[in-house]
Amino acid sequence: QVQLMESGGGLVEPGGSLRLSCTASGVSLRDYAVGWFRQAPGKEREVVATITSGGSTNYADSVKGRFTISRDVAKNTVYLQMNSLLPEDTAVYYCGANALWGRGTQVTVSS
Repeated sequence: QVQLMESGGGLVEPGGSLRLSCTASGVSLRDYAVGWFRQAPGKEREVVATITSGGSTNYADSVKGRFTISRDVAKNTVYLQMNSLLPEDTAVYYCGANALWGRGTQVTVSS
């Protein structure tokens, strides 16, 4: 079964950190560009960070310097390390690759 699965979300205080994981089955993430996206209530889904098959990364301006996308080929997993979290980072986070989407993981930043 080909699928992506996100994990690692939760409730964190402003200034805190979380690491999200996107694990694939049935598809090798090293062969595709992988993106992390997020969707806040009442807003459209937006791209947060991407990593190409060659390892090049790109970030939304709103998360530059705070978030880091990386890939572990052996684990077939792409990570999103999120530091210095802000309340406006609250959203459901999704990973996407090769026209596949996971179900998302909720990130809530609140005191």
